[in-house]
Amino acid sequence: MDLYIDTANLDEIKEAAALGILDGVTTNPSLIAKEKGVTYHARLKQICEVVSGPVSGEVISTDYAGMMKEAAELIKIAPNIVVKLPTTIDGLKACKALSDQGTKTNMTLVFQPLQALMVAKAGAFLVSPFIGRLDDVAEDGMDLIHRMRQIYDNYGFRTKILAASIRHNKHLVDCALAGSDVATMPLSVIKTALNHPLTDSGLKKFVEDYKKAFPG
Repeated sequence: MDLYIDTANLDEIKEAAALGILDGVTTNPSLIAKEKGVTYHARLKQICEVVSGPVSGEVISTDYAGMMKEAAELIKIAPNIVVKLPTTIDGLKACKALSDQGTKTNMTLVFQPLQALMVAKAGAFLVSPFIGRLDDVAEDGMDLIHRMRQIYDNYGFRTKILAASIRHNKHLVDCALAGSDVATMPLSVIKTALNHPLTDSGLKKFVEDYKKAFPG
């Protein structure tokens, strides 16, 4: 399973990249809006200079023509830009058009399996189901991942399932067990994935035993 970081903060991206496990980056207009003193395209360019894997740059238009116009500008930023589109009728049309011309797309805000089926048929490179947001409204986000995995495996779709809106380590473990191709998460989840109290206590004991045996 590939691991992406969901942020527009360069320091966080560099910290995750330094761990040696970062495969890509997802962003959205809300995340980039939090970064002061930098334009939307400039920040995407900076991210692409740090990360060689896929970097999702999202359109803000809601109509087909606007999406296509924005996509044309986004793909000029760097060869690893993936155009992030909303899973709507116009977004599906843009996905098909861009996929046909060889541009990779990430279809976002997916909340049910038929959306996932449609975007795969339209040639999406990535599809982003938001599992945490489903949990927030008393639905089962992980059930969506399982159903999508079965549909894609049934018919040999090559669209990658990118589990998004990951809130904690349980989400991450369940995504890996369910066969999600990618998971994207904040830096906090990436860092806590390495934590376990037995690791901490074991390391402390090793150090204490060494110092007792070899004082000074």
